[in-house]
Amino acid sequence: MENEYLDRIEIVLVETQDAANIGSVCRAMKTMGITHLCLVANEEYDENRVRTLALHASDIWEKRRVVKTLDQALSDSVFSVASTRRKGKFRKLSSYTPSDLAKRLQTCANGKVSIVFGREADGLRDDEVNLCSSVVTIPTSELFPSLNLAQAVQIVTYNLFLESKEYKPGLVSVSHERVNEVTRCISRSLENIGYYKWDEEKKWTEILIRDTIEKATLSESEIKRFLKIFEKMEKIKIYKDRDNEKIQELS
Repeated sequence: MENEYLDRIEIVLVETQDAANIGSVCRAMKTMGITHLCLVANEEYDENRVRTLALHASDIWEKRRVVKTLDQALSDSVFSVASTRRKGKFRKLSSYTPSDLAKRLQTCANGKVSIVFGREADGLRDDEVNLCSSVVTIPTSELFPSLNLAQAVQIVTYNLFLESKEYKPGLVSVSHERVNEVTRCISRSLENIGYYKWDEEKKWTEILIRDTIEKATLSESEIKRFLKIFEKMEKIKIYKDRDNEKIQELS
Protein backbone atom coordinates (compact mmCIF):
# COMPACT_ATOMS: atom_id res chain seq x y z
CA MET A 1 0.00 0.00 0.00
CA GLU A 2 1.02 3.60 -0.59
CA ASN A 3 0.89 4.39 3.13
CA GLU A 4 3.23 1.54 4.04
CA TYR A 5 5.90 2.97 1.75
CA LEU A 6 5.41 6.59 2.82
CA ASP A 7 4.75 6.03 6.52
CA ARG A 8 8.35 4.99 7.16
CA ILE A 9 9.69 8.35 5.95
CA GLU A 10 10.51 11.18 8.36
CA ILE A 11 11.42 14.66 7.17
CA VAL A 12 14.06 16.21 9.45
CA LEU A 13 14.54 19.99 9.53
CA VAL A 14 17.76 21.26 11.07
CA GLU A 15 17.61 24.64 12.82
CA THR A 16 14.97 26.15 10.55
CA GLN A 17 15.16 29.92 10.89
CA ASP A 18 11.65 31.04 9.89
CA ALA A 19 8.55 29.44 11.43
CA ALA A 20 6.62 30.16 8.23
CA ASN A 21 8.92 27.79 6.36
CA ILE A 22 8.05 25.00 8.78
CA GLY A 23 4.38 25.60 7.99
CA SER A 24 5.09 25.49 4.25
CA VAL A 25 7.03 22.23 4.70
CA CYS A 26 4.06 20.70 6.58
CA ARG A 27 1.82 21.53 3.65
CA ALA A 28 4.33 20.18 1.10
CA MET A 29 4.62 16.94 3.06
CA LYS A 30 0.91 16.34 3.51
CA THR A 31 0.09 16.83 -0.17
CA MET A 32 2.45 13.92 -0.85
CA GLY A 33 1.16 11.65 1.92
CA ILE A 34 4.14 12.04 4.26
CA THR A 35 3.22 12.91 7.83
CA HIS A 36 6.28 12.43 10.08
CA LEU A 37 8.23 15.58 10.90
CA CYS A 38 11.24 15.99 13.19
CA LEU A 39 12.73 19.35 14.17
CA VAL A 40 16.32 19.69 15.32
CA ALA A 41 15.90 22.92 17.22
CA ASN A 42 16.92 24.81 20.33
CA GLU A 43 14.33 27.55 20.03
CA GLU A 44 10.57 28.03 20.20
CA TYR A 45 8.71 28.87 17.00
CA ASP A 46 5.81 31.29 16.50
CA GLU A 47 2.81 28.94 16.52
CA ASN A 48 0.56 31.29 14.54
CA ARG A 49 3.19 31.79 11.84
CA VAL A 50 3.55 28.02 11.41
CA ARG A 51 -0.21 27.37 11.27
CA THR A 52 -0.88 30.21 8.82
CA LEU A 53 1.41 28.66 6.21
CA ALA A 54 0.54 25.05 7.06
CA LEU A 55 -3.15 25.77 6.39
CA HIS A 56 -4.87 22.34 6.51
CA ALA A 57 -1.64 20.50 7.38
CA SER A 58 -1.37 21.75 10.97
CA ASP A 59 -1.79 18.18 12.23
CA ILE A 60 1.77 17.44 11.04
CA TRP A 61 3.04 20.35 13.14
CA GLU A 62 1.01 19.21 16.15
CA LYS A 63 2.53 15.72 16.21
CA ARG A 64 6.06 16.86 15.36
CA ARG A 65 9.08 15.38 17.12
CA VAL A 66 11.63 17.83 18.55
CA VAL A 67 15.23 16.92 19.45
CA LYS A 68 18.35 18.90 20.32
CA THR A 69 20.83 17.30 17.91
CA LEU A 70 20.82 15.67 14.48
CA ASP A 71 22.48 12.61 16.00
CA GLN A 72 19.40 12.16 18.21
CA ALA A 73 17.09 12.59 15.23
CA LEU A 74 18.87 9.82 13.30
CA SER A 75 19.45 7.37 16.16
CA ASP A 76 16.58 5.00 15.23
CA SER A 77 16.80 5.39 11.43
CA VAL A 78 17.90 2.55 9.18
CA PHE A 79 18.71 4.85 6.26
CA SER A 80 19.58 8.55 6.43
CA VAL A 81 19.86 11.03 3.56
CA ALA A 82 21.13 14.61 3.60
CA SER A 83 19.67 17.06 1.10
CA THR A 84 22.44 19.29 -0.24
CA ARG A 85 23.71 20.64 -3.55
CA ARG A 86 27.18 21.61 -2.32
CA LYS A 87 30.22 19.44 -3.04
CA GLY A 88 33.71 19.50 -1.64
CA LYS A 89 36.55 17.62 0.05
CA PHE A 90 34.53 16.94 3.19
CA ARG A 91 31.30 15.93 1.42
CA LYS A 92 30.06 12.62 -0.01
CA LEU A 93 31.56 11.28 -3.24
CA SER A 94 28.17 10.61 -4.86
CA SER A 95 24.52 11.56 -4.51
CA TYR A 96 21.04 10.42 -5.51
CA THR A 97 18.66 12.47 -7.62
CA PRO A 98 15.18 12.66 -6.01
CA SER A 99 13.96 10.07 -8.52
CA ASP A 100 16.86 7.69 -7.83
CA LEU A 101 16.33 8.06 -4.10
CA ALA A 102 12.66 7.15 -4.41
CA LYS A 103 13.60 4.00 -6.33
CA ARG A 104 16.31 3.13 -3.79
CA LEU A 105 13.77 3.17 -0.97
CA GLN A 106 11.79 0.45 -2.73
CA THR A 107 14.63 -1.96 -1.93
CA CYS A 108 15.47 -0.56 1.50
CA ALA A 109 14.92 -2.81 4.51
CA ASN A 110 12.15 -2.15 7.04
CA GLY A 111 12.54 0.79 9.40
CA LYS A 112 12.58 4.55 9.51
CA VAL A 113 14.10 6.54 6.64
CA SER A 114 15.27 10.05 7.58
CA ILE A 115 15.59 12.75 4.92
CA VAL A 116 17.42 15.78 6.32
CA PHE A 117 17.12 19.40 5.19
CA GLY A 118 19.30 22.26 6.45
CA ARG A 119 18.99 25.94 7.26
CA GLU A 120 17.49 28.39 4.80
CA ALA A 121 20.64 30.56 4.70
CA ASP A 122 23.43 28.00 4.40
CA GLY A 123 21.99 24.48 4.41
CA LEU A 124 23.73 21.64 6.22
CA ARG A 125 27.27 21.81 7.60
CA ASP A 126 29.89 19.23 6.55
CA ASP A 127 29.66 17.40 9.87
CA GLU A 128 25.85 17.16 9.55
CA VAL A 129 26.07 15.78 6.02
CA ASN A 130 28.58 13.21 7.25
CA LEU A 131 26.19 12.00 9.95
CA CYS A 132 24.01 10.71 7.10
CA SER A 133 24.99 7.77 4.94
CA SER A 134 23.75 9.25 1.67
CA VAL A 135 23.02 12.51 -0.12
CA VAL A 136 20.15 13.63 -2.35
CA THR A 137 20.76 16.55 -4.74
CA ILE A 138 18.06 18.32 -6.73
CA PRO A 139 19.30 19.26 -10.23
CA THR A 140 18.87 23.00 -10.83
CA SER A 141 19.97 25.66 -13.30
CA GLU A 142 23.42 27.17 -12.81
CA LEU A 143 21.80 30.56 -13.45
CA PHE A 144 20.05 30.34 -10.07
CA PRO A 145 20.63 27.00 -8.33
CA SER A 146 19.16 27.82 -4.92
CA LEU A 147 15.77 26.45 -3.84
CA ASN A 148 13.87 27.56 -0.77
CA LEU A 149 13.27 24.99 1.95
CA ALA A 150 9.65 24.12 1.17
CA GLN A 151 10.40 23.83 -2.57
CA ALA A 152 13.19 21.36 -1.88
CA VAL A 153 10.97 19.27 0.42
CA GLN A 154 8.16 19.36 -2.16
CA ILE A 155 10.37 18.08 -4.98
CA VAL A 156 11.84 15.23 -2.92
CA THR A 157 8.49 14.17 -1.44
CA TYR A 158 6.79 14.37 -4.85
CA ASN A 159 9.24 11.83 -6.23
CA LEU A 160 8.71 9.61 -3.20
CA PHE A 161 4.96 9.82 -3.73
CA LEU A 162 5.30 8.81 -7.39
CA GLU A 163 7.20 5.70 -6.32
CA SER A 164 4.73 4.76 -3.59
CA LYS A 165 3.43 1.60 -5.19
CA GLU A 166 2.87 -1.43 -3.02
CA TYR A 167 5.76 -1.73 -0.61
CA LYS A 168 6.85 -5.27 0.22
CA PRO A 169 8.28 -5.46 3.74
CA GLY A 170 11.56 -7.32 3.95
CA LEU A 171 14.14 -7.90 6.65
CA VAL A 172 14.37 -5.63 9.68
CA SER A 173 17.52 -3.53 9.47
CA VAL A 174 19.66 -2.25 12.33
CA SER A 175 19.35 1.36 13.46
CA HIS A 176 21.69 4.29 12.79
CA GLU A 177 22.80 4.08 16.43
CA ARG A 178 23.71 0.40 16.07
CA VAL A 179 25.61 1.14 12.85
CA ASN A 180 27.68 3.74 14.72
CA GLU A 181 28.45 1.20 17.45
CA VAL A 182 29.55 -1.42 14.92
CA THR A 183 31.67 1.14 13.07
CA ARG A 184 33.52 1.96 16.29
CA CYS A 185 34.18 -1.75 16.92
CA ILE A 186 35.50 -2.30 13.40
CA SER A 187 37.66 0.82 13.61
CA ARG A 188 39.11 -0.36 16.93
CA SER A 189 40.03 -3.70 15.35
CA LEU A 190 41.71 -1.93 12.43
CA GLU A 191 43.58 0.32 14.86
CA ASN A 192 44.76 -2.67 16.89
CA ILE A 193 46.31 -4.33 13.83
CA GLY A 194 48.10 -1.11 12.88
CA TYR A 195 46.01 -0.28 9.83
CA TYR A 196 45.87 3.47 10.35
CA LYS A 197 48.96 5.51 9.50
CA TRP A 198 47.58 8.99 10.21
CA ASP A 199 44.58 10.53 12.01
CA GLU A 200 42.71 11.70 8.90
CA GLU A 201 42.87 8.17 7.47
CA LYS A 202 41.02 6.89 10.52
CA LYS A 203 38.35 9.59 10.24
CA TRP A 204 37.53 8.95 6.59
CA THR A 205 37.77 5.17 6.90
CA GLU A 206 35.19 5.28 9.69
CA ILE A 207 32.87 7.43 7.56
CA LEU A 208 33.24 5.01 4.64
CA ILE A 209 32.55 1.96 6.83
CA ARG A 210 29.52 3.55 8.48
CA ASP A 211 28.02 4.79 5.22
CA THR A 212 28.56 1.44 3.51
CA ILE A 213 26.91 -0.51 6.32
CA GLU A 214 23.91 1.81 6.53
CA LYS A 215 23.40 1.86 2.76
CA ALA A 216 23.39 -1.94 2.80
CA THR A 217 20.59 -1.90 5.45
CA LEU A 218 21.83 -5.10 7.10
CA SER A 219 19.91 -7.13 9.67
CA GLU A 220 21.30 -7.72 13.17
CA SER A 221 22.38 -11.28 12.31
CA GLU A 222 24.22 -10.03 9.20
CA ILE A 223 25.86 -7.26 11.23
CA LYS A 224 27.15 -9.78 13.79
CA ARG A 225 28.66 -11.98 11.10
CA PHE A 226 30.26 -8.96 9.42
CA LEU A 227 31.69 -7.77 12.74
CA LYS A 228 33.09 -11.23 13.44
CA ILE A 229 35.35 -10.95 10.36
CA PHE A 230 37.19 -8.00 11.90
CA GLU A 231 37.28 -9.52 15.38
CA LYS A 232 38.82 -12.69 13.96
CA MET A 233 41.32 -10.66 11.93
CA GLU A 234 42.41 -8.85 15.10
CA LYS A 235 42.87 -12.14 16.98
CA ILE A 236 44.93 -13.61 14.14
CA LYS A 237 47.24 -10.58 14.32
CA ILE A 238 47.61 -10.97 18.10
CA TYR A 239 48.48 -14.67 17.83
CA LYS A 240 50.88 -14.03 14.97
CA ASP A 241 52.71 -11.36 16.99
CA ARG A 242 53.00 -13.75 19.96
CA ASP A 243 54.44 -16.48 17.73
CA ASN A 244 56.97 -14.05 16.31
CA GLU A 245 57.99 -12.97 19.82
CA LYS A 246 58.54 -16.60 20.83
CA ILE A 247 60.64 -17.24 17.73
CA GLN A 248 62.79 -14.22 18.52
CA GLU A 249 63.23 -15.35 22.14
CA LEU A 250 64.42 -18.78 20.99
CA SER A 251 66.77 -17.48 18.29
